[in-house]
Amino acid sequence: MTTPPQQQTPFRPRAAGLVMSLALWTCVAVGDSFTTPDATSPAMEWPAEALAALSCVALLASRRRPRAALVVTAAATVTTIALDYVVTPLLLAPLMAGLFRLAAGTDSRTTHTYGFTTVGAMVATMVINDPSDFEVAGPLLWLLLPLAWGRGARLRGAYLQAVQARAEHAERTREEEAHHRVTEERMRIARDLHDVVAHHLALAKIQAGVAEHFTRTRPEQAQKILADLVGTTTTAMRELKATVGLLRHADDPDSAPLEPAPGLHLLPELIESCESGGLTVTVTSQGQTQPLSPGVDLTAYRIVQEALTNVAKHTPAKTAHIQLAYARTSLTLTITNDTDALTTTTLQSAKGGGFGLISMTERAHSVGGELRAGPRPAGGFQVTTALPLHPHDPRERTP
Repeated sequence: MTTPPQQQTPFRPRAAGLVMSLALWTCVAVGDSFTTPDATSPAMEWPAEALAALSCVALLASRRRPRAALVVTAAATVTTIALDYVVTPLLLAPLMAGLFRLAAGTDSRTTHTYGFTTVGAMVATMVINDPSDFEVAGPLLWLLLPLAWGRGARLRGAYLQAVQARAEHAERTREEEAHHRVTEERMRIARDLHDVVAHHLALAKIQAGVAEHFTRTRPEQAQKILADLVGTTTTAMRELKATVGLLRHADDPDSAPLEPAPGLHLLPELIESCESGGLTVTVTSQGQTQPLSPGVDLTAYRIVQEALTNVAKHTPAKTAHIQLAYARTSLTLTITNDTDALTTTTLQSAKGGGFGLISMTERAHSVGGELRAGPRPAGGFQVTTALPLHPHDPRERTP
């Protein structure tokens, strides 16, 4: 049976460490035979090879204990230099490997403390061993290079770990973000369904009641109201189909074609449909009319629609007034009902008996606006909302 990969991986670093130690020992074995014309070489090469073997054995533990490995390697290298061996990169190879492991596996403070102390000890040993030879620039550079390379490797490893951590965090939060987006979309569709169904059904109920009342006394008026009722139900079906169509895929052959979102340009039609149910609506405008972003335009229309629905459902006297106040950066909508016949039960129903005010408030907040609703001191009920003409968030979505 094949051994699982997770059982094989621990042996790979060990095998690589053994190969590296053997290669470093070979470097020292070759380097301790070098001599210079004006220097006497040691009579035997085995002391350098034995010290190199000790250094290579210590380097096997350099991944777990880089400080201890460097101390042993530095002591062996100092002893080798003190025995009058010629200082070459091959002779310093184990020490260079120890310095690299130290810089790659520890923090900057530890690297500076142990690394510079080791380099200083090497330079001091060379000067003490041969005071007449001040050419230490080459060995000094050889010892500083692994410190720089190790630091670069440590920084690169930290960067890769940070990238991996960000990728893992993004993977963990992807499902949460998708769930959050789905929840927002469901709330948006729920608001649209509430506005469409509540408004048109309430209006249809009022129209049907008025038509029934006029059936015997004023049949011609009843016929007109019934015709308006057909138009109301047709509009409700069209908007409901468009809203539910958002739940289908774009390539679904049965999905309804997308239609432009309603806005304040449809306010006259909305008022006409309300008046057919016996609700008298007046409109005034202040300031110069300003263009609205699509999201704000739809929000304003839905708030007016819901406010008029509340007036039709909860007030005995069917009158309402809409005021549009345009400013340089905002639009203030005020929908009032001037009747004094609102009872406590009716007010409570208008405030908390359904989702109308909640829906209006959520819509206003979705585009950065505010909404206030409540009874007027002089009687009646008032809804006031201030909406920005163009929200600052460029990612504004249709509420």
